[in-house]
Amino acid sequence: MKGTAAAAFLVTVLAAGLLPAQIQDVLGLQGNYDDAKKIPREPQSTNQFVFARLIYNGRIPRYIKNWYTDYPEGDQHLIWALNRLTHLNVAEHEHPIAITDPELFRYPFVYTSEPGQMLLTPEDAKIMREYLDRGGFWMLDDFWGSFEWGNLVAEMKKVVPDAEIRDIPISHPLFHQFYDVDRLKQVPSLAYTINGGITYEQDGFYPECKGIWDENGRLMVVINHNTDLGDAYEHMDLPQYPYEFSSYSYRIAVNTFMYALSH
Repeated sequence: MKGTAAAAFLVTVLAAGLLPAQIQDVLGLQGNYDDAKKIPREPQSTNQFVFARLIYNGRIPRYIKNWYTDYPEGDQHLIWALNRLTHLNVAEHEHPIAITDPELFRYPFVYTSEPGQMLLTPEDAKIMREYLDRGGFWMLDDFWGSFEWGNLVAEMKKVVPDAEIRDIPISHPLFHQFYDVDRLKQVPSLAYTINGGITYEQDGFYPECKGIWDENGRLMVVINHNTDLGDAYEHMDLPQYPYEFSSYSYRIAVNTFMYALSH
């Protein structure tokens, strides 16, 4: 399935209101690099900022949590917000890209969902280290609790073995780049609307925003843990999903993008 036919097929899938797990089934996504071959691609202008989402190999085959969580609607809503709220020249279409794709180095910013599910080979880790060393910025989001955190730390140690993952203080420019954010807020998944108002998952009771800096002090990785910014992007139009969560998440997103592209 290529070109116009593939794009029309994806439009049909989205118009049907399918959930991410259903989109996964319809498109035949497996949670690995081969998924890149199954996704319709739009031409990207080289003079625009492109929202790139990282396709990785998942730790658990056919697990619902994977690189494609909140894709593509969350990405599309983010692009809409960036175009509306900033003066960035943002490409109209999102761009999922596999770690192993040489084109990865064209994109200065890459987003990863569910990194607690990510499994990197030594070659993957080498690529991501080079990506960061060459000035790339990596934002990770939507994973919960001590188990998934442990998975993430193990994978990041492959990429930056000597790095210290530490809290980003609320006074850091990241939180004041475009909007002033004076505290972290835990953003729940859509389950919040039916679970009695519970915001946390697993044992992830408190939101965290941590970072990795290079040897020159450049913040190059931002890790959003015990929070689900992606669901807030995806479900911003749903009346039952609270505005306080979506508005906060978009402020974090805009700040992060603006910071990444100016540092």
